[in-house]
Amino acid sequence: MPLPKTRRKSRAKGVQFTLMVVGASGTGRTTFVNTLVESDLLEHKICDDPHATAMEEPVNIKPVNIELEEDGTRVSLTIVDTPGFGDNIDNDLAFQEIVNYLERQYDDILAEQSRIKRNPRFRDNRVHALLYFVPPTGHHLREIDIRLMQKLSHRVNVIPVIGRADSFTVSELKGFKKRIMEDIQHYDIPVYNFPYDVEEDDEETIEMNQELRALLPFAIISSEEEVNIDGEAVRARVYPWGVAQVDNPDHSDFTILRSAILGTHMYDLKSLTEEVLYETYRTEKLSKAVHGYDRESSILPEDLANQSVLIKEEQLRKEEEKLREIELRVQREINEKRQQLLAKEESLRNLESRLASQGSESALASPIPSSITSPGSPAPY
Repeated sequence: MPLPKTRRKSRAKGVQFTLMVVGASGTGRTTFVNTLVESDLLEHKICDDPHATAMEEPVNIKPVNIELEEDGTRVSLTIVDTPGFGDNIDNDLAFQEIVNYLERQYDDILAEQSRIKRNPRFRDNRVHALLYFVPPTGHHLREIDIRLMQKLSHRVNVIPVIGRADSFTVSELKGFKKRIMEDIQHYDIPVYNFPYDVEEDDEETIEMNQELRALLPFAIISSEEEVNIDGEAVRARVYPWGVAQVDNPDHSDFTILRSAILGTHMYDLKSLTEEVLYETYRTEKLSKAVHGYDRESSILPEDLANQSVLIKEEQLRKEEEKLREIELRVQREINEKRQQLLAKEESLRNLESRLASQGSESALASPIPSSITSPGSPAPY
């Protein structure tokens, strides 16, 4: 079956795809990304100071670009990492930071599409899929898991995954998957469940999507190291009880997940982002803009573009204020430390002066050296 013209054009020019990964430290997020792209794209967090591990840090959203080749198609992949998420006691700010990032990408393209003369070099940075790493607790979804997926699923295609599937036995993993999907259905979380239409899609597509849907949440094993098994180098994790292979479908859903997001379902994820998620956001944005004007008046594209620019400027202003607050706090701490050091220096100088004066008085009171004083004789006054 020949590919559509747009698909053939994409194969020739390459496809731009953006994937966001969200998960608390220790869920296997970084290792998964490095295994996905087969390179050390993300650095592991290493902290040797035990006191620093208890310090709360805000979520830090970091996009990283890499070029891949998938089935003859060049993929310009952007990985958006979110280190710091889920590591604090209160993660409301982390939620909002991620939502703001997703919406800023929509604002950028909304402003660009509203311009009379568009920028030919404009880069569409909308996030097409978000992998949420559920901690391998073996229980149900936590409140933070439910709230995050509820907040983000209206702005991005959320795919839940279990990042360290080798933490479970086969029966434990099966039960954990079942409980997660029961929670997703109970709380009506609209995750990306590989949708299909029985009336429009062919049997092969329906069967494939049913199989992928049955695997949710994907249980994956990641490893940046290779081991030799029967003379072949494979990516795996070695344990005393055996070897867990990354690309073995009996051990891990990694290969199936990678094939879905970077192959069979990449265009569907991009299409849903463009035609459903972005259009929903665009409608909400325009509705708010209309309510701000006279209902009978129309909004010019230039006004909408200017409004988007003003929104971004306001976001930048808030970020600058936050940085200034941090700078002022650091400066206050430095000044306090300096005052403490000055006080200690003054105290040392006073102590040295007292010791010097006591030494002088002692010298005046004892003019005769002790070496010439006979043993047992009384000390001179």
